[in-house]
Amino acid sequence: MAGAFELGGYGMTAHNRAARTISVFGATGSVGRSTLDLIGRNAGDYEVLALTANSDVAALASLAREHKARLAVIADESLYADLRDALSGSDVEAAAGEDALVDAASLGADWTMAAIVGCAGLKPTLAALEQGRTVALANKESLVSAGGLMMQAAARHGAVLLPVDSEHNAIFQCLAGGRLEEARRIILTASGGPFRRHSLEEMRAITPEEAVRHPNWSMGAKISVDSATMMNKGLELIEAGHLFPIGLGKIEILVHPQSVIHSMVEYRDGSMLAQLGPPDMRVPIAHALAWPHRMDGPSDPLDLAAIAKLDFEAPDEVRFPALRIARQVGEAGGTLPAVMNAANEVAVAAFLARQIGFLDISAIVERVLSGYNGLTPTGIDDVLEADHLAREAARQLTGRVKA
Repeated sequence: MAGAFELGGYGMTAHNRAARTISVFGATGSVGRSTLDLIGRNAGDYEVLALTANSDVAALASLAREHKARLAVIADESLYADLRDALSGSDVEAAAGEDALVDAASLGADWTMAAIVGCAGLKPTLAALEQGRTVALANKESLVSAGGLMMQAAARHGAVLLPVDSEHNAIFQCLAGGRLEEARRIILTASGGPFRRHSLEEMRAITPEEAVRHPNWSMGAKISVDSATMMNKGLELIEAGHLFPIGLGKIEILVHPQSVIHSMVEYRDGSMLAQLGPPDMRVPIAHALAWPHRMDGPSDPLDLAAIAKLDFEAPDEVRFPALRIARQVGEAGGTLPAVMNAANEVAVAAFLARQIGFLDISAIVERVLSGYNGLTPTGIDDVLEADHLAREAARQLTGRVKA
C-alpha cells in the first residue's frame, strides 16, 4: 500500500490522535453514519470539519447540527437553497455541487472518510489524498476505477491510506505480523450472499426485495445487490490488488457464510493469520479511526461457542460470473475496471427499477466490456471518460436507467 505504510514491519507514522479534525464524505450512508456514531461516542477526541451527502438534505443538516460540523456539502447543486434553509440559525456553512465536494476534501482534515458510493467519489478522494493526511477508504470504486492514479497520489503526497472494507481492513491487520513479500497468498472471504444455494433457474426469478436482504450485513441497496451477484467480491479483488500488490494470482476468494472471518493471510512458512469480528462495519471503521491505536467499540463481542462452527466453500463462477469477469478485468487493467464498474452501476439500478432480471446484471456488464479495449489512464479525466462511455452503452442495453 504505497504511501500508507511500510509493509516490512510497519514502519508507520501517524497524526496526533488527540483532537483530530474529521471529514466524512457520504455522511448519510451506512458507513458515514457508523463513522459518526463512533465519533459521537468519543466526541472529545475529534472535531468534525466537513460532512457531505448526495441528495438527503434533511439527514445531512441534522447530522451537521448534531456533530457541530463547520461545513455541509450537498452534491446535488439544485438543493443548495434547501440545505442553506435547513441549516439556518446554525454555525454550519452550506455548499453544493461537485466543485464544493472537491473544495471540502481540500480543507486538509487530519482524517477523511471516503464513503461516497460510485465514481462520484473519485475526485474528492483524490483531492483528500493530495493533502497528505489520512484517508480511510470505503469507496471501493476509487481503487477499482482509478487504482493506479490513487496509489500514485498517496505515495507522491505522503498520504496514509487505510482500508475500511471489512475484508481489506482484515488483511491490513493480518499483515501487521509480517511482510507482504513473505505472504504465500491472501484469502478474501465472502458470505456468498442470500442466493448461494439457488439454482440458475431460481435466480432468474429473484426480485429486488429479495436481493437487498443480505443475510449478515446491513448495507445500502446497491451494495446489497452487488453482494448478491458477488460483484462486490470481484470489486474487492481488484481493490486488494492495488492495496496489497502481491499479484491477483495470489489473491483467492473463499465463501464463508457466517461472515466471522473477514479475510486471511497465509505466509510462506505455512502459518495462516485470520481476523475475526462481528458483522458490524463499526469494527473496521473503529480500527481505521483510532489507528495506530485501538478504541472501545460498541459491538457485542463474538460468542464463538454460540456460533459453534465456521463453514467454507469454493465460489461458483458459473452461477456467479461476476467473479470471473472481475478477475479477467483486473488482470487486463487500464480503463477496463472503470468500464466494468460503471456498467455494473447502471445494470444494478435497472434491476432495482425492475427493468432487467437478476441474471441480466452480469450479462450486461460482460456485453459492455466486450466493446472496449483497456487503455492506460494518464489522469482522472481518462477514467471519467471511460466511465461515461460505459454508462451510455449500458443504458442502451437496460432502457436508459440513470446511474
